[in-house]
Amino acid sequence: MSQPKATPYRGVFPVAPTVFDDNGALDLDGQTRAVDFMIEAGSNGICILANWSEQFALTDAERDLVMHAVLDHVAGRVPVIVTTTHFGSDICAERSRRAQAAGAAMVMVMPPYHGATMRASEAGIYEFFQRVSDAVTIPVMIQDAPVAGTTLSVGLLARMAREIANIGYFKIEMPRAADKLRALVAEGGDAVVGPWDGEEGITLLADLDAGGTGAMPGGGYPDGVRQIVDPHLAGDRAAAVAAYDGWLPLINYENRQCGLLAAKVLMREGGVIRSEMVRHPVAPLHPATRAGLIEVARRLDPMVLRWGR
Repeated sequence: MSQPKATPYRGVFPVAPTVFDDNGALDLDGQTRAVDFMIEAGSNGICILANWSEQFALTDAERDLVMHAVLDHVAGRVPVIVTTTHFGSDICAERSRRAQAAGAAMVMVMPPYHGATMRASEAGIYEFFQRVSDAVTIPVMIQDAPVAGTTLSVGLLARMAREIANIGYFKIEMPRAADKLRALVAEGGDAVVGPWDGEEGITLLADLDAGGTGAMPGGGYPDGVRQIVDPHLAGDRAAAVAAYDGWLPLINYENRQCGLLAAKVLMREGGVIRSEMVRHPVAPLHPATRAGLIEVARRLDPMVLRWGR
């Protein structure tokens, strides 16, 4: 990130679910209630329209409705990251430009991919992110996740951080994420402004130990994730370890059993939203799995189970 940098974004920036009613239509009132809960639960910022937001099940018009509803409602209370991923370089750049114009603090983008076989070359990936960066003046976070099926080498990521103006944040979700974060911080130096953890925080402690400064978990319990991240960033690793031990059963249950449905189930259970509907062909949780999630969560008393009651 070669231009002068503002104070880096750090802390917990959960992904907000996209809220639907029981018929599968957007519920923008529920959407804003979910955002209000996430802010009150301690989110340092919020990410919208990510994979965990079912962005792949939204029309372009619905994306715009959600983006404007959230950004207008948040009104600067916390920074909002808008996911603008698209295979087409110019379409992704235009999405990013519109997100900035609407008030986004950052955009998050995956490398271009489509299906099981269509990928860009390393040169094409570099040019893709150059075009996206050229379209905006806000930071561009690169999401490095298995779903893209794309190898983003540490060397390429560090080079983009050094050479492309708005590239400096990286959400690393690949296997052995801590090793990659550690190597990226070492090779990229000060150009790596934000080395972040993802994947619901399942590797959060190791990623923080490796130099991570941000976390992007699901939206169900920002208050719990803050109990891990805050002390670690303040230098109190023992407190972070103790908190991680406590919250890990819930983090694991979300990551391994529930996926993107966890936040919606928790929010509905606590009266934050009226429906935990996901769009077909995503299936609802089995009743036993849902009950297991609530059981694990109740032992920790997260704000989400009390907020709307």
